[in-house]
Amino acid sequence: MDRQLNLNRAETFSFVNPWIRYFLFFFSFLFWVFSLLIVAIGVYAKIQKATDAVRDTFLVDPAVILIVVGVVMFFITFCGCIGALRENIRLLKTFSFSLTLVFLTQLAMAILGFFYSDQTRDALGKFVKKAIVHYRDDLDLQNLMDSIQKEFKCCGWNNYTDWSWNLYFNCTQENPSYERCAVPHSCCIPIPGEAVINTMCGFGVQTQKYLDANKLIYPVGCADRAVIWIESHLLLVGALALGLALPQIAGIVLSQMLISQIQDEITSAL
Repeated sequence: MDRQLNLNRAETFSFVNPWIRYFLFFFSFLFWVFSLLIVAIGVYAKIQKATDAVRDTFLVDPAVILIVVGVVMFFITFCGCIGALRENIRLLKTFSFSLTLVFLTQLAMAILGFFYSDQTRDALGKFVKKAIVHYRDDLDLQNLMDSIQKEFKCCGWNNYTDWSWNLYFNCTQENPSYERCAVPHSCCIPIPGEAVINTMCGFGVQTQKYLDANKLIYPVGCADRAVIWIESHLLLVGALALGLALPQIAGIVLSQMLISQIQDEITSAL
């Protein structure tokens, strides 16, 4: 009788939709591999690049953030992979619950960021100020700031005079640096056809008034430029948000469907 019951159970389990099962498995496996890549990048960054300047700028070591995110992602996707492959309800429930928790956390952060936009802007301003202060201390941080200013055609956070926060660009008379009152070349308006970048194009700009500086550099701060960019690219921002949310929602829905099918078949077999 027990043997017959086991055969009946085997038959019922075979009726679990294989498309849902294997799609969930490959979905989880793809992000499981991606989580390993994140951990590897985090470990590499921790070993090769872990300066005090970078940690002070980001408040928390970016390498540690990558490692933590990768480990959490590894745990969640591992539960999805094995749960789908073995039809293990406990692992599938863990996968679904964890994914739901991550999704709700991201949603809450987005809502809070929208309703507390001033506080969010202030927090970003503090980060940018630290990035400006440590601009010359770390090459990667320098390249990040240069990329942001070139992409958004901006200079500093509020305006170009923010670069006085930096020890080398500080515009006080006591500053002995040859870059005194200058701004990085990434603030400069590029000259059409210029083959070689003039790294001294921003020298002395902080002593000039806004209208005069406007002829040489992008005097507008990156805070205002970022707001303008978001407002003019709402469709792209929405698509990116949707692209981030859809895989998580798909994982939650598929895992719940698979759990429901397994539970129904177990119940019918008893």
